Amino acid sequence: MFAHEVFSLKSELTMSNPSFLNIPYRFKPGTLYSQIPDSGLGDFTVTRSASNVATRVNAQGFIETVADNVPRLDYPLGGIANGCPALLVEPSAQNVIVQSQNWLASGWRDDATSNVTTVTATTGTLDPLGTNTANAISPTSGNTTHLKIGSDGAISYTSGTVYTASAFFKQGVGNAGRYVQIAWPTARFAANTFANFDLQLGTVALATGSTVTAGIENYGNGWYRCRCTNTCISTGTGNGISIALIETSGATRLPTFIGTTTDVLYGWGAQTEIGSVATSYIPTTTAAVTRGADVISKTGVSSLIGQTEGTIYVDAFIPKIASVFVVAIGSSGGIGEAVYLEVASNLDLRARIRSASTAVDLTISAANWSAGLNKAAFTYGSGNCSLVLNGGSPVTGTVTFVPTCDRVVLGSRVDVPGTLSLTNRIRAVALYPNRLTNAQLQALTT
Repeated sequence: MFAHEVFSLKSELTMSNPSFLNIPYRFKPGTLYSQIPDSGLGDFTVTRSASNVATRVNAQGFIETVADNVPRLDYPLGGIANGCPALLVEPSAQNVIVQSQNWLASGWRDDATSNVTTVTATTGTLDPLGTNTANAISPTSGNTTHLKIGSDGAISYTSGTVYTASAFFKQGVGNAGRYVQIAWPTARFAANTFANFDLQLGTVALATGSTVTAGIENYGNGWYRCRCTNTCISTGTGNGISIALIETSGATRLPTFIGTTTDVLYGWGAQTEIGSVATSYIPTTTAAVTRGADVISKTGVSSLIGQTEGTIYVDAFIPKIASVFVVAIGSSGGIGEAVYLEVASNLDLRARIRSASTAVDLTISAANWSAGLNKAAFTYGSGNCSLVLNGGSPVTGTVTFVPTCDRVVLGSRVDVPGTLSLTNRIRAVALYPNRLTNAQLQALTT
């Protein structure tokens, strides 16, 4: 149904058929099948190494692991009831928190657990996997801080590097079961940097520190993934994620209070990683775990790519993250000639036609587009090129060259696939061997 919705003619405008079309749906290990052509020429090669630790959201709305080299068809949060799956393309990432699901295991700070009561593998609620591996956390009756610290003192931080800590939480009982705080170690980050979350309202209640950003996502069944991003100011080792029970939305960093022992907070899936995004969950046990980058590419398809003129269409969840690629065509020889759509370093949405020495850029300024689901089409050749976003006014430029292209890459650089990755999901990609008119671009992206 989705293919018909995207590519049905939305006006009486006559539009040629695409030479290449991929709406992520059918796959096998190592291959993502394309709908056009149906000969198999356009089927993507998929690689991702990580010892089967990559995850996705399945049709039931639960997180599940995916085997190496299998395309991750990731459903919207909540599962199939909220829409169709899309292709998740992420960079390599490492979760440095050990025992990400078992918060009583070795690696979680002992003196922190003495101030809370933790029941791991609780039967009190299903976890985001749909199983019983969640932790039930309650404060003690003492007038003290009530917190958990993962990978205590064992994380190596680098000054100037951005880190993101995240974990899944579900409201339980009482005020200490409604609110939760993620805090950063003061030895490596600016003092008083933390974020508070309200699990009843599903909101970020407070984020403190000029380098701190925070977010919360609803994973269904009462679970929220809370994240806090910060920039390190001092190289060295330090604590991992600090999870504090708090009783008010405006609580200060790691507050002390007399605990109500019947209060309960549910927690699961702790993660700390480099970067400004909480990437898909990476489970760990006794050591840090690295998930390989998703590399989705196809070479030897010059016959499907317009060599003197053409059009690229994409329907994707595009993030406002500096320097990420959405879709690219170029040379498998890696000589730097390409046509691609990217989020530039200044957060402009940019289509670029590049030779080894010069480039033509069509940009939609950061102020004029929003992160999230976007449809974009850009056309090149015959002197002019155009970029249209979500049916809006075209941005135009002059083409003096068209690079020779024989490779298509989804969600990363064409010359180095697997780098500058999208870190989000792609719903559809199409190539046309000819220039579409501006009116046709607008109709296609509306």
